[in-house]
Amino acid sequence: MTSPGNHHDELPDSTNPEYSLLGKDSLHLFSDAGFDMDKIHLKRNASVAALYEDAISKEGAVIASNGALINFSGKKTGRSPKDKRIVYEETSKDDVWWGPVNIKMDEHTFEINRERAIDYLNTREDIYVFDGFAGWEPRYRIKVRVICARAYHALFMHNMLIRPTREELENFGEPDFIIYNAGQFPANRFTAGMTSTTSVEINFKRREMVILGTEYAGEMKKGVFSVMHYLQPVKFGQLSLHSSANEGPDGDVTLFFGLSGTGKTTLSADPVRRLIGDDEHVWSDNGVFNIEGGCYAKCIGLSAEKEPEIFNAIQFGSILENVSYDKHTRVPDYEDSKLTENTRCAYPIEKIPNAKIPCIGGHPHNIIFLTCDAYGVLPPVSRLSQEQAQYHFIAGYTSKTPGTEEGVMEPSPTFSTCYGQPFIVCHPRRYAEMLAKRMTQHKANCWLINTGWVGGKFGRGKRCPLKYTRAIISSIHSGELAKADFEEFEVFGLQVPKAVPNVPGELLQPRKAWNNDEAFGKEVKALAAKFKDAFAKYESDVSKEVLAAGPKV
Repeated sequence: MTSPGNHHDELPDSTNPEYSLLGKDSLHLFSDAGFDMDKIHLKRNASVAALYEDAISKEGAVIASNGALINFSGKKTGRSPKDKRIVYEETSKDDVWWGPVNIKMDEHTFEINRERAIDYLNTREDIYVFDGFAGWEPRYRIKVRVICARAYHALFMHNMLIRPTREELENFGEPDFIIYNAGQFPANRFTAGMTSTTSVEINFKRREMVILGTEYAGEMKKGVFSVMHYLQPVKFGQLSLHSSANEGPDGDVTLFFGLSGTGKTTLSADPVRRLIGDDEHVWSDNGVFNIEGGCYAKCIGLSAEKEPEIFNAIQFGSILENVSYDKHTRVPDYEDSKLTENTRCAYPIEKIPNAKIPCIGGHPHNIIFLTCDAYGVLPPVSRLSQEQAQYHFIAGYTSKTPGTEEGVMEPSPTFSTCYGQPFIVCHPRRYAEMLAKRMTQHKANCWLINTGWVGGKFGRGKRCPLKYTRAIISSIHSGELAKADFEEFEVFGLQVPKAVPNVPGELLQPRKAWNNDEAFGKEVKALAAKFKDAFAKYESDVSKEVLAAGPKV
């Protein structure tokens, strides 16, 4: 089979469904789903240029000075996690972690919303269809079909999924999962189980996703990720992960986990290492592979100096979502946050010069958990045991700091299990146990790195200089840090290296960096208590060894 992503042959676009390369065997799938094939025009895997033309003429999009397409998502400029639902049905109900992350929806309500979405799509003159793959490893990838009414949404998924070759498209057949995106049309909030006019819902039995009431493109990307978070562990027995990944010259792979503001994107973008992917991966029996065919990066504050790879990837074919621009020059204004802080760009991963295509690597040598500790308590780097790795993976700690979110005036602790709580489908324990098993099997080292404050808490200490964090990462990749001498960090029981090349020794042990024993002692106990409170809901679900690996209060 030809590797996915080799898509240099442009596919013709036409409003004539017979010229859409759907094939007679596939057309019935649309009519069976409820589409009026006599009235609608299907545009399947249209060329980038054709999608530009439609987005400009029909949606008010503009071409930026760098060639990217600028478009807007309307009222919703971010995900709507409170409106995410999963259908409660017999094939998946025993594997889903039900609760505030995965809210139950009954099958009847799903059918109502699905029909509402298709009825709306039937009123559109043009319907865009994109068929692509999720997962670079052919054995574990799935075929995804996106059906939408906006050219910008089709182009977004063209960038984010893995683009088929012409041959793969002609033989695509029935998809494994379908997204019906009728985001311009609201859900009926009086329908049973609905709490607003927005609904993002997944039905694993029907292998379908329906979007109503939000035009934010990221819902499709994260919807596919949620699907993979279910299918990979449950159906394939593989471990899905919210992480970035890169590969060194000798083929050594590193996984980076971290919530917003911890440096996951910055630290995985390394000029001497190849990028496998920036956000979503699977650690399979064969190694690591990227789920996506593109990147979806934040644009706020973007500059050529700070992030040249991302800045230069924004060119013809890329999408700038909710980004302001100069009306005369069409130069994007990456500093403008009046509309939203969550400005984004979406581009194919091959726009990154050192991307590894296909996006597949071997088994990880190192696993890095990134946290931004605004309390200045955690060491800049510490080595974790297998049990500690499970504990911190389930805890998923970082802290929000002023400036990261509107209304945040002082540091606040954030615990997002598996470093990606909004997207996980199974119980966190399941992913943690699979991670520990793979770590043991492949002898991977696990590190906790604090990119937050040292020498004091927020307002007194300082953010750990990036050059020191990079020096720590380099020492991990060289293998030197694994051979270091370690000493135990109080309360948390972490193993801290006594020395790291090019990092001041006084920074490594937080108590020494603080120069105030009493103040430090209070803060370390306070943070340990926050960990204990956050982990309480998992205590009955983990082994006593994992529970004992947490801080001692």
